[in-house]
Amino acid sequence: MPPPSSAVYPFGDLLALARQSWLGQMASRLAELGYDDYRRSDAAAVRRLRRGPVPVGRLGTFLGITRQAAKKVADGLRQRGYVTIQRDPEDARQFNVILTAAGQEYASAVIAVIEQLNREVMRRADPAELAAADAVLRAALFDDSTRQRAAWLRRP
Repeated sequence: MPPPSSAVYPFGDLLALARQSWLGQMASRLAELGYDDYRRSDAAAVRRLRRGPVPVGRLGTFLGITRQAAKKVADGLRQRGYVTIQRDPEDARQFNVILTAAGQEYASAVIAVIEQLNREVMRRADPAELAAADAVLRAALFDDSTRQRAAWLRRP
């Protein structure tokens, strides 16, 4: 229900609650599939890594985090057996993050759960409501780097 015209709509609060709920569902459903170690950075990271190896710094750029934070994400995935980190054969200064076979399976499970959750939302909302939500969420992307990271998301 929309607020009175003089009230400020609590969009940020609602967005934060929706994100928290989504992450909880992701973790719960992945645990049911045997992946009880889901971390909130995993979905974006493994989806990017499915396209092929990527240097740590470029992974950070894609995730919108620093190189150091991207190294922590990559190390977490490595510790769980989902990636290897190897020196780039053409540039010894770079380290590439590469999905392992277990990482490919994990990425497939993550994507399957995301698609399942998306289908459930589509069943609960009218297409016009989804289009409006899409427009509002895209309007909430304030800076160009965020807009670029979201560009790979297909529009409904």
